[in-house]
Amino acid sequence: MTRQLSLSLTWLEWQKALIGPSQLTETTITTGRRKTMARKSGTKTTLFFLLISLISFLAFVPVFAPLPSFSSHYSLNPRRHHHHHHRKVKPRSFEIDDDKFWKDGEFFRIIGGDLHYFRVLPQYWEDRLVRAKALGLNTIQTYVPWNLHEPQPGKLVFEGIADLVSFLKLCHKLDILVMLRPGPYICGEWDLGGFPAWLLAIEPPLKLRSSDPAYLRMVDNWWGILLPKVAPFLYNNGGPIIMVQIENEFGSYGDDKAYLHHLVELARGHLGDGIILYTTDGGSRENLEKGTIQGDAVFSTVDFTTGDDPWPIFKLQKEFNAPGKSPPLSSEFYTGWLTHWGEKNAKTGADFTASALEKILSQNGSAVLYMVHGGTNFGFYNGANTGVDESDYKPDITSYDYDAPISESGDVENAKFNALRRVIELHTAASLPSVPSDNGKMGYGPIQLQKTAFLFDLLDNINPADVVESENPLSMESVGQMFGFLLYVSEYTPKDDKSVLLIPEVHDRAQVFTLCHSEDNSRRPTHVGSIDRLSSKKLGLPNAKCASNISLFVLVENQGHVNYGPYIFDKKGILSSVFLDGSILHGWKMIPIPFHNLNEVPKINLIIEVAHSRFITVSTQRELKDKSGNVSEVPAFFTGHFFIENTSQIHDTFISFSGWGKGIAVVNDFNIGRYWPSFGPQCNLYVPAPILQHGENVLVILELESPNPELVMHSVDHPDFTCGSSKSSVHQL
Repeated sequence: MTRQLSLSLTWLEWQKALIGPSQLTETTITTGRRKTMARKSGTKTTLFFLLISLISFLAFVPVFAPLPSFSSHYSLNPRRHHHHHHRKVKPRSFEIDDDKFWKDGEFFRIIGGDLHYFRVLPQYWEDRLVRAKALGLNTIQTYVPWNLHEPQPGKLVFEGIADLVSFLKLCHKLDILVMLRPGPYICGEWDLGGFPAWLLAIEPPLKLRSSDPAYLRMVDNWWGILLPKVAPFLYNNGGPIIMVQIENEFGSYGDDKAYLHHLVELARGHLGDGIILYTTDGGSRENLEKGTIQGDAVFSTVDFTTGDDPWPIFKLQKEFNAPGKSPPLSSEFYTGWLTHWGEKNAKTGADFTASALEKILSQNGSAVLYMVHGGTNFGFYNGANTGVDESDYKPDITSYDYDAPISESGDVENAKFNALRRVIELHTAASLPSVPSDNGKMGYGPIQLQKTAFLFDLLDNINPADVVESENPLSMESVGQMFGFLLYVSEYTPKDDKSVLLIPEVHDRAQVFTLCHSEDNSRRPTHVGSIDRLSSKKLGLPNAKCASNISLFVLVENQGHVNYGPYIFDKKGILSSVFLDGSILHGWKMIPIPFHNLNEVPKINLIIEVAHSRFITVSTQRELKDKSGNVSEVPAFFTGHFFIENTSQIHDTFISFSGWGKGIAVVNDFNIGRYWPSFGPQCNLYVPAPILQHGENVLVILELESPNPELVMHSVDHPDFTCGSSKSSVHQL
């Protein structure tokens, strides 16, 4: 080996003397013999150099330019021996031929997994990727959510958890390939399927996921920003991206081929012709007919229920690809499933899942585990689904653990990880990396909370310029509130008889309050009841003997935009007229309630203000203990502190909300998500160690319904999905 290397270096030096260093490229090296023999020279010295160059080249080739392994082609398909054993080696090439993937001229099988950078703190990206490699994966698939990167029109975010470029660089550093899913629609149980909610405020309304010219202009602009950022990371440009997806499971939604062709043309314009474009659709003929682009311009992949016989579906897949261009690939091999609030926590058996994967890999098929690591729906970014109709609304829980082999907190010491790793190891030539130990967890004990403010006490802090007035209620998106809460305020004249309030359409959940300003003993609204998409839309208002008009407050919570199916045009807020005793109630103010979302810092951050001591004083002066006895029904902020004595004790933890009602939680000004243990199944919210700090840590919650009477919660060292009436169960998908 040493002799070959020294001869090769000598040859390189002579080549530089002959043709100049500026022309000496990798291509020049691998074809040096042909180039040198073609060069004419009349001197004996040059002929001598050429002879020595030929000898050194023969020694050089095995070291720097290995040819494809003929024996491996034999074992995969004996017919390849006579046709492809002289397959040309291309530097940095990823191709499809003979119904196989070829990486740099060598047969390649994708054993991948979905891991979404936006569901994992950047400080943990490498940790999770290393664990995915230890499972045996060579590829990571990730979505790119448009709404994360452009939360407001023209406001672009590519830092922090949205730093896609750094994530791609990290994958490249770790020698992990990437399948990129840039949407513009991604689904993924993510708010509005990745679309920015401000698209819903555009008039006339856009037709999302269609060839509507107004919608396409928005897509052109977004991809015109995104795709040039990722182009340098394409595999043939020296990066990790081997394929780029067009839309996502479009066959389950529509059949607008003009839309798909537009996306293909747009992608090619920014990324060139060298990258493989692909579609993903459910493994039925109907889905594939509507969602694929037949021919060899776009590679059609399939997904299907775990446990289905994969090979009849792969045979169907071949019908929607050009001859020789259909390597069997399950681009979403489900390792688990999603969970909605109020459901049992979804679980799948380890052996069952591993056995299903074995059926694919045993016949040289490829698969991408969805998910290899789910992560967390931090902030307000969880999505939602619908059932038989639009009112059958099912929001996703904060955890996106997905019963994946790498848990929400990164744990790999579990049966599913081990079972899948055993299967993958059987079908991988190289030894798998060692498996890292689970990261440490710590429970910091009880956290005593103090009520620091009622939500209504802080309304005076809202900038009057942000308050919108209208004759009729407007949607949240129309007033610029894409996530969280919007307060609707109107007034009405009291009657002797009980009044009936009717809100025909509210998305997603409304708490109704009234306030009589002439009553000296009442300083804040009184809770009347709640209305949501599933409940009765009528509510009786109390007979209040009030000398002035009664103020009506309707606090509407956006529990997550629908991310899948025909009802993704899911505006939030009050979406109809409001009726009082059969008459339309006019004259509304809409007050945005600003909270810190995952990648947005509002102009006024109520959480920071609540956590500040001066608000405790103000709230105390306003007598936090409401003497009316309905304190449990009025939204209020609670603040608690816990201490970490030294940096060595900073570990992942979980905040247990057992005994509390419903709300959102923020730790050290990071929105860790929604809690709803009274509905279940999730009891505890995951708090990654990078959020914590040495010394004092501050927990602030907005409790909407019923605080724990003891005003205490606990920091524990484990997740818990047994709250509410739901219990965890194991099922086969």
